[in-house]
Amino acid sequence: MIRPEKFLAKTLKGLEPLLAEELNSLGAEKTEVVNRGVTFQGGRALLYRVNLGSRLALRVLLPIFRFQASDSYALYRNIKRFDWSRYLDNKMTFSIDPVVHSPHFNNSQYVAQKVKDAIVDRFRELTNLRPSVRREEPDLLINVHISGKWVTVSLDSSGGSLHRRGYRKGHFEAPLNEVLAAGMVMLSGWNGKTPFLDPMCGSGTLAIEAALIAGGIPPGIFRKQYGFENWKDFDRELLEHVVHKLGNEIDVEASIVARDRDPDAVEITRQQVKDLDLQKIITVEEGDFLESQGEEGQTLIMNPPYGERLKHEDLESLYSGIGSTLKHKYPGSDAWILSSSKKALGRVGLKPDSKQILFNGALECSYVHYRTFKGKMKDHKAGKGKN
Repeated sequence: MIRPEKFLAKTLKGLEPLLAEELNSLGAEKTEVVNRGVTFQGGRALLYRVNLGSRLALRVLLPIFRFQASDSYALYRNIKRFDWSRYLDNKMTFSIDPVVHSPHFNNSQYVAQKVKDAIVDRFRELTNLRPSVRREEPDLLINVHISGKWVTVSLDSSGGSLHRRGYRKGHFEAPLNEVLAAGMVMLSGWNGKTPFLDPMCGSGTLAIEAALIAGGIPPGIFRKQYGFENWKDFDRELLEHVVHKLGNEIDVEASIVARDRDPDAVEITRQQVKDLDLQKIITVEEGDFLESQGEEGQTLIMNPPYGERLKHEDLESLYSGIGSTLKHKYPGSDAWILSSSKKALGRVGLKPDSKQILFNGALECSYVHYRTFKGKMKDHKAGKGKN
């Protein structure tokens, strides 16, 4: 395999600038923000480092060739004539991951089938043998991205989405994507030195990602396998060096609390925290946020229900209660709320300090920041809020 120079790290919409900053901190060069991703340059060690150390990348792709095609014949012909023996052999398995945005191709699975046929036919004609297709955990995952007429073929070095850290246990309804959770914590500016609270923790993803960030723990160390480990030029010694350099720090100054009123959620979170050996960092407890009392200087990040399973009036009542609790029981705090319900957010009753758009799956959400303070608003504006 030719030593790579240019990679593409994919992420969730809204997190691209933050990912670019993170990649720069990991040693990437010539970073450039694109839609739902960041292109960057570097060597093989950097590729390994980004897979293990990035909290915001969903997958890291290595583009290997690009061409134009406006029909299935051109797609098949260009894929078939490529020298796949550089990356694949008859003993390996592979799978196609299609991403299609084109008026010329309206069925992504059809694209995947044509690409698969072209690769298999090339091997069969040259060797009378063929590699096998395996949808789950293939040796080589090939990403085919079609935008208009342009077809970009890449190798997926991650071997699947990096949001699957490997620590999630059990089943919890609508769990928060780990990359989104990490992005929410990083966007808040929380530095690990002030108390952190997720008062509606669900399966505990926000608190766990906060602990990994504050502790300097690479999120990728929990994964058992990466796609690049099956590449023909995989360098295990280099990977071990990268892992050693990344380290595994765990010293955290601030308290991190994951709380939920649902005992099942608390149990799932407690088990995950135990499995990760983070009990000394994360406190898991049962409790209703609307009945809680906070301390000054806390950072609260929450992902309350959006309305899919709550009646409209119950949802508005919940968000009104959240606003009242923040105002009266959590003075001097930074609160962040993610929600797709603009009407419900309007019931919080606090003036937003900032707002940005993030996506939770297909849902367009507002990530809203509120600052609470002691005393009256006029005193706070006059700089007397702490008197």
